[in-house]
Amino acid sequence: MTLNPIIAEAFARRKALKIISGLNNFDLQNVTAVCKAAEMGGATFVDIAASPQLVEAVKQLISLPVCVSSVSPSSLAQAVAAGADLVEIGNFDSFYPQGITFSAADVLRLTHQTRDLLPDVTLSVTVPHILPLDEQVELAQALVAAGADIIQTEGGTSANPHHGGILGLMEKATPTLAAAYAISRAVEVPVMCASGLSSVTAPLAIAAGASGIGVGSAVNKLNDEVAMVAVVRSLVEALESNPVKASV
Repeated sequence: MTLNPIIAEAFARRKALKIISGLNNFDLQNVTAVCKAAEMGGATFVDIAASPQLVEAVKQLISLPVCVSSVSPSSLAQAVAAGADLVEIGNFDSFYPQGITFSAADVLRLTHQTRDLLPDVTLSVTVPHILPLDEQVELAQALVAAGADIIQTEGGTSANPHHGGILGLMEKATPTLAAAYAISRAVEVPVMCASGLSSVTAPLAIAAGASGIGVGSAVNKLNDEVAMVAVVRSLVEALESNPVKASV
């Protein structure tokens, strides 16, 4: 599978930044604000809900590659038909508060179904953080064998920071950083570290082995587009200042 050149170059430099509006966020005003802020702030690509209407609206507004997220292969296919550049099975975090979880078998089944529907589209798959770390690694390897082009980690919702400030930000990022470290050493595809990250912990994700990061609530929960742009720029600056060498 050939990655979008913009995303491939960012992965090679290990500075990819994906801004996530939310798998269940169908608010056109908010989604477009997040996506415009992502482009203005210098993000690599955006990740939105798998809605053809959202895809069409966002593609008219920005030039960044557009990823769509869902746990429905048919919804992903419809979004690709509307112009989405790549797809993501995941952003499971939005389901956990509802008591809905995904097993390794569930994720692998969705991956096979999606790859059958979309054999030529770049496919990213999230590994659920509810699995023990060794099982996350095993699933990541199985997902790559099933056709995943990118593996994404998560974990912010499972973190329970005991401190405020910088220490709290590091505590919140610990689960996804641990997953990025373990998985990046077990697969040959790029690993996106997502969930619970900030400009403080973005460089740690790259140092752990990730080729890029995904950030959602730190941007999409803001009500001011100027503030959104500022956060995106701070993340870009954190990645640009990271001393980790690019992959060859």
